[in-house]
Amino acid sequence: MVRTRTDARLLRREMPGAVGLLADAADFAEMRRYASFLFDDHAAYLRQVEGILRARATQGAYTTVALFDPPGFARFCAERGLEPDTPASRCRYVAESAARGPAVAYGGQPMDRLVPQLLDAAARSRSRERAATLLAAAGRCEDCGEHRADAALARAGLLVDRLTGALGPGGQHVVATVRSAGFPLVAVARSADPPGPPRLRPPDGEALRLVLAAGIATSGTGGVVARTTGSDGGESVRGWRLRDGWLAPLTEKEVYAAYCTNARTGAPLPPEPGVTYSAGTPLPRPEKGCHR
Repeated sequence: MVRTRTDARLLRREMPGAVGLLADAADFAEMRRYASFLFDDHAAYLRQVEGILRARATQGAYTTVALFDPPGFARFCAERGLEPDTPASRCRYVAESAARGPAVAYGGQPMDRLVPQLLDAAARSRSRERAATLLAAAGRCEDCGEHRADAALARAGLLVDRLTGALGPGGQHVVATVRSAGFPLVAVARSADPPGPPRLRPPDGEALRLVLAAGIATSGTGGVVARTTGSDGGESVRGWRLRDGWLAPLTEKEVYAAYCTNARTGAPLPPEPGVTYSAGTPLPRPEKGCHR
């Protein structure tokens, strides 16, 4: 009997799990219309979910946390002919959402860190989808007939390569923000682990390329900021502005102002200790052609 219980505990470690989280109070309230959803307090619900995540982590089990989207759940059930007012349908939705949608691996982080991580992952996923839609609708160049999306993706790929080379060694955290056709697009990229030359993690680099391409194809505005962590632990921040289909370097003052100004109020913020604010490195641009 003891051996059987031990084997069961060991087997649980081999079983990955997925948890669908209602991170927003409004989404939680929307789910309360289902009679089988028996929770009535969002804060208590978050505490209970955190307890389950911690218990699974203590057992050595791997858990993925996905964002539970009530409208998406309703569409999911309608498309598959499922009764939405059952725990089984919710479980099936979570399993498929965690496999193909934005999700975060639980690593012991508290709920007040997990929720922002999950919301950020969802925002980046929406940005990729919107960027792909904008590129698909970009059409052809009136002058040469080339698909604007193809030209923009090629240029953005070159831009990411040159940006990565300019960043040099060290840990990199790159954020691109682009406003294109009224949509805010965001991509976050981190450097790949050594050894090897400086490079971004493949999924991150592709997301960065996609967002920049959407900005290039639609003449969008935006920029890129990069935070580099050196071997001594010191950090430096550099920035670039998306202009005329390429990234133009920001000056040291512009980088400092971007980081040390409250975006909502315009009030100055103190600089971060141990961080150097530097001008962006000029990125050699290709010869000017039909697509800039």
